[in-house]
Amino acid sequence: MSLVNQISVLPLRCIQPADGIEICPVDSVGVTEYRIPSSHETNLVHIAPNTVENLFVHHFQTDQLLVVKGKLVLVILQNGRYEYVLMSDRTPSVIIIPPGIPHGAANLTDQPCIAINSVIRHGTPHPWDYRPVKLPMPYDLDTIHKLLL
Repeated sequence: MSLVNQISVLPLRCIQPADGIEICPVDSVGVTEYRIPSSHETNLVHIAPNTVENLFVHHFQTDQLLVVKGKLVLVILQNGRYEYVLMSDRTPSVIIIPPGIPHGAANLTDQPCIAINSVIRHGTPHPWDYRPVKLPMPYDLDTIHKLLL
């Protein structure tokens, strides 16, 4: 896993026990690649088509995101610049966002995206944690479009 204040991208190892069936364990004992720890809250998140979300910064929670349907681009603000991370149901990975990392999402496809956010709380949530942060610069929509192709 990465250092604190860095995101982590952890691919899931899936098995195919039979034709047409794929199983991707996310919290079973014996999974050595990644195991989602117990969370305080698990949310099903719907990101509508052609949606661009503002940045948010959570000070007292870690987000653990997994796309289960569709795809989106996670936008992370680190070291004064944006990093763009493609998340897709075709390449299941859990992205861990520790407290203090500004992040948002963009779904510029014509299909909805469904994700699971398994939240670990590090203190009492504050209303400011869920208010959009002013963008220091616009997102690079060309980069987001290219990643979603």
